[in-house]
Order: sequence, then structure tokens, then C-alpha cells
Amino acid sequence: MKVLLTGGTGFIGKHVLLRLKKTEHSIRCLVRKTSDTTIPEKVGAELITGDVTDRASVKQAVSGMDAVIHLANIYEFWIPHKRDFHAVNVEGTRNVLEESLDAKISKVIHVCTLGAYGVPDEKPFTEESSPAEKRTSLYFETKYQGSKLAWNLHTEKDLPLVMVYPSAVTGPGDNKPSGRYVYNMVKGKMPAQVFLNSVLTWVDVRDVAEVIVRALEKEGNIGEKYFAGAEMLSFAEFNKHISNASGVSLPRIKMPAWMAMMNGAFLTFLADIFKFRPMLGMSSDQMRTMKNGFSADCSKVTRELGIQYMTISKSLEDTIAAM
Repeated sequence: MKVLLTGGTGFIGKHVLLRLKKTEHSIRCLVRKTSDTTIPEKVGAELITGDVTDRASVKQAVSGMDAVIHLANIYEFWIPHKRDFHAVNVEGTRNVLEESLDAKISKVIHVCTLGAYGVPDEKPFTEESSPAEKRTSLYFETKYQGSKLAWNLHTEKDLPLVMVYPSAVTGPGDNKPSGRYVYNMVKGKMPAQVFLNSVLTWVDVRDVAEVIVRALEKEGNIGEKYFAGAEMLSFAEFNKHISNASGVSLPRIKMPAWMAMMNGAFLTFLADIFKFRPMLGMSSDQMRTMKNGFSADCSKVTRELGIQYMTISKSLEDTIAAM
């Protein structure tokens, strides 16, 4: 199968490429001029220079392909220019999916996020649950809008869609918000622990890559949703895993939730003015996401795709070793 991957130079994308390397599929990547293409070149992928926001380069990239894995997105909780979230996560998705329709692609794997469901009343929620009315961050909101666009194209124009929803992702090479949180904890930069009772669903990046490739290769699954998540952990439990894996003691101070939210609002106010990332990632959106968390039952991929999840303790050991 000829497979186009967008976002192949990102954290998840690199692991998807390494997993695809073990298959007989031929790989093409849409990459920006500024991207580090070491991994795509290592796996022998054909490179098309462009961007998901550039419709002409997307058209060139999908031409002649059998399948598309759409991973490219902005995954951050704060960026200097908020409009970029919509440009990439919504309009970039529109470009990829509409050009895939025009090119008569046989299967599109669109990678969303569990955060697009917001905080449903149902706990844990599943693929059959309805999303909440609101999301906890602008990133999640634009991913939700992109997913709605994708499902509309599926129902109205027969886009051959399969959607994968990773939970909070960790693993080797993580330079995203989760990885920065682990790094700051290991390096002793965290003055306090926060939201100890809040629960997030976690997954190793290599398991996410496995879910994506198995969803791609499975027959007869057009229209399916797959949650990718291994364990529901409170931040108290997650922090303890970090401590065990690193040998670093946890901060003794436990900051109240109201104080963390207040600090997040103040640091975000300063960041928006001076255009620098909030200290320790304490943006309002990240604090709100950590406070609310999300608990999801991700066992469908075990039943239908045969995934056996790595433990988060092992994932964090590998993450910290790679640092």
C-alpha cells in the first residue's frame, strides 16, 4: 500500500514512521522546509515539501496514494498567535481530507485526541459516548472542529474515514507538554505538585503508533473510532511513577487547585503580552485540562485490534532514560 503521512516529523509521527518501516508499505511524507527530516529519510520515505495549509502541496502529496494518515497538527496549550490553531487543526485538516476525496484515497486515518470529547458526564467515557458541550483548551476545541469536519465528509461525501483518539501521550523523545512536565519534575524545576486527585488517561507513544498502523491495515473498519489509552492515573499516581523511574524525590509542597488556576491566568496574561511560553507550561488551558482531566475506557483496541498496552511505569522509565 502507498501511504501518505502528514506530521511525520512530529513526536507521534516519528514513531509511526518507525512502525511503518517494519511493513511492506511504501511511505511518502509531507514535510515543511524547516522540519528535521532525519527519521523520514532513515526509513526511506519519499519527501514532498509543503504544508497542510498549502492546498497545492497537499494535492501533490496525496496524488497516487492508496491511504492517508493525517497527523499534522499544532499540539500545544499556548502559542503566540491563537489563529494558527484554527489554520492548521481545522483548515489544514479540511485541505488534507478534501484532497483525499478528490484523489479517491481508499482509507484515511485521521488522528484526533481524547480531549476533543471535553469532559463528558460519563466516566469513563467510550467511543460511543457523546462529546461534552465545551472543551478545556483551544487546542482541543480546534481538534474537535476538525473531527466534526471529518465526520461530516464521511457521512455526506463517503470519505473512507477511520479516526484514532490518543489519550495523554508519553514516551521517548517527548518534547510536547506531557514530556516537558516529566522533564521539569525530573530536573527539580517543579516547586509544587498540583491537581493530585485529577485523573488523566495515559498511553505510550509506541502504542499509539501501533493502533494507527493496525487501524490502517484492518479490513472493513471504515467509520470506526478507536481510543488509544492504557491507564487512568491520578496526578499523584503519575508523579509517583516519575519519582520511581528517576529516583528524584517529589516536591513536598502541594499547591491548592485555586492557586494553580490563579497562577495560570496570571502567567498566561503575561505570555500573551510578551509572546513567550508561560513558565513551567502553566497556561490557563493546560491548568484547566489538568484540573478537569479525562477518564476513558480504551479497551476497544484490545478487543478489535489486539493491542496489548505497555504500562505507564515502563513508558516513563524509557522516557526518562531517553532524556
